[in-house]
Amino acid sequence: MPVNFLTEPLISFTILLLAIFIVPPLFERLKLPGLVGLLLAGVVLGQNGLNLLNSNSETIKLLSDIGKVYLMFVAGLEIDIEQFRQTKNRSIGFGTLTFLVPLIAGIITGRLFDFSWNSSVLIGSLLASHTLLAYPIISRLGVIGNEAVTVTIGATIFTDTGALLVLAICVGIHGGDFTAFKLFTLLAGLAIYSIVILFGFNRVGKEFFRRTGEEEGNQFLFILLALFLASVGAQVIGVEKIVGAFLAGLAVNGVLGNSPVKEKVEFIGSVLFIPCFFVDMGLLIDIPAFIKTLSSIGLTAAIVVALIGSKFVAAFLAKIFYRYNNSEMLTMWSLSLPQVAATLAATLVAYQSLNPAGERLISEDVLNSVIVLMLVTAIMGPIITARVARFLQVIPATDWKTDSLSVWWESQEAVIEQAEKADNRLQQDYPPFIVVVPIYNPLTQRYLLEMAALLARHESGQIMPLAITQAHVNMDDPTLVTALEKSQERLRLALEISQEFDVKASPTIRIDDDVALGISHASREHNASLVVMGWGNTRNFRARLFGSLIDKVFWSSHCPVAVTRLLKSPTEIKRILVPVGDLTRVTIGTVRFAQILADANQAEVVLLHVSQRLIPAHQVTHFTSQLSDIANQSKLQVNTNIQTIVGDDIAKVIIEQAQAFDLVVLRSVRYRTAGGLAVSEVTTQVINNLKCSIVMLGEPQSCP
Repeated sequence: MPVNFLTEPLISFTILLLAIFIVPPLFERLKLPGLVGLLLAGVVLGQNGLNLLNSNSETIKLLSDIGKVYLMFVAGLEIDIEQFRQTKNRSIGFGTLTFLVPLIAGIITGRLFDFSWNSSVLIGSLLASHTLLAYPIISRLGVIGNEAVTVTIGATIFTDTGALLVLAICVGIHGGDFTAFKLFTLLAGLAIYSIVILFGFNRVGKEFFRRTGEEEGNQFLFILLALFLASVGAQVIGVEKIVGAFLAGLAVNGVLGNSPVKEKVEFIGSVLFIPCFFVDMGLLIDIPAFIKTLSSIGLTAAIVVALIGSKFVAAFLAKIFYRYNNSEMLTMWSLSLPQVAATLAATLVAYQSLNPAGERLISEDVLNSVIVLMLVTAIMGPIITARVARFLQVIPATDWKTDSLSVWWESQEAVIEQAEKADNRLQQDYPPFIVVVPIYNPLTQRYLLEMAALLARHESGQIMPLAITQAHVNMDDPTLVTALEKSQERLRLALEISQEFDVKASPTIRIDDDVALGISHASREHNASLVVMGWGNTRNFRARLFGSLIDKVFWSSHCPVAVTRLLKSPTEIKRILVPVGDLTRVTIGTVRFAQILADANQAEVVLLHVSQRLIPAHQVTHFTSQLSDIANQSKLQVNTNIQTIVGDDIAKVIIEQAQAFDLVVLRSVRYRTAGGLAVSEVTTQVINNLKCSIVMLGEPQSCP
């Protein structure tokens, strides 16, 4: 019998996987969002194209539903609760503005085009939320500490929750026979349900994670169970499942933190389920109707203009109320522009919501207009953010008055406390400074050990050469015995090198199933102060390493990690370059690390700041002055110079300047997205093109 592509689940799933695997990378190469490619893939594969997928098939419905709730779940996970608490009042204030103004603009737009009051309110709610697509940009620019940015991030929790609440009410009203008593019952049920989810799931989750410890598999399943229980519970009380998914994300937000489990939860959603949702959105697009909507562009233009204008008005009012400057106002506006997660999920729910007469809550014209809105704002928002956020100023959060590696990553309070002790402390007041050095390759381990020995000697500490041997089922397995012998030989060489530097060494062998966790566990067990690791020269090896071993160590380590590519002996390093793009705690720690390494090796440090042409001269001068103060706080006898160069291609400037240096010290940039440690495009270009040695520092996850 011939196979029917529209009904065979396995074939439909295979086609979906092919589209998800092939299309997004192609669009990203064209500098277009991958989700745009997924929408177009849905159009091409749907009834208006090749007719290989059917949105009404059970397979597509299931995967799309999972993707829809997963999208809202991740939206809840990505909200930084701590940042919301720091600026709670102003976040609620701006959240109210950027919710109510677009809501009113949407209602007016709906009424102008003769939609019912219920549909108009729903259109307004679609404009009220926002998605923080530009978070990686502000993270890279180092301006997350600016109050206007923090307030906008915190406002997300208010706008998304409010939009989903309005959606629940509008869908209930559209179902017919909706009285005031039923509205009261719905709101009361939603309030009780929200309390159960937000507090119950959070408490149970923390207890479960405490009891299960390192059992990541069970923890992952627990999080998925929480997601789907919350979604089903929402349907039971009569509201949309995406409301429950969003609340579940908020509830387990504090449980997961930045753990590897969170990475896995977001990863499976971002590579599989959420793309399925976007493909299904493309399947729903009727090309003739879409073209007709665009040809009579009135509604689409009105919705887009209403969103852009109302978000600007909200940001302008926030500027007046909170006395922000123009750069802060424009950043708040651009961050609140993108309409992706909550908007698309709510739009699909509203479009699929039918009343007893078979009428949809919103028309196909509105669906098509929202898709255009998503495309416009998803591109426009990040572009504006990249242009205006660079003008924001962030006052350094930490006063670095220590010259000790032992506390360079700690909070300001800890640094000050340690500094006060420094004048009259006894040696036993401090725990021993231990540098863990995982070793594997005999050809490169000497330079790693020399680097660790220099730092340990500066801190009057010791090194711990660590050899991880892959575990076997049988401890007498010949392969394991051979591996242990090789590890012992490498450790003997490590001991000889430590003696050359007159540094105490504690060689350690560990048998473990997971190399990365073995490194992190050993570091924690011995209360290590620093981990020094290496990576290879080739791109493929580096990419493989960053995608697995080093990525895991960055995520799980309790202390800073220095990832190195050393092309010469550290004792020969005389000139150190440190690119400085911002004055965050991590960057300042990187500066101090370079100074301490230079002091241990009588080297020179140059702090390089690449200033883009649009930045005012007075702002560059102010930044340089702050950087000079930070550099001069150190009492080390280190020659530290500051160099400022104007240029728009930051990576190119760094690569050109680095030609005269022996070592470049970079910092890791950790984004709140799936995939763990994410290195920015600038850092990636620098790493791939530098011809000198490199050290890249990553802070422990517990750091604020």
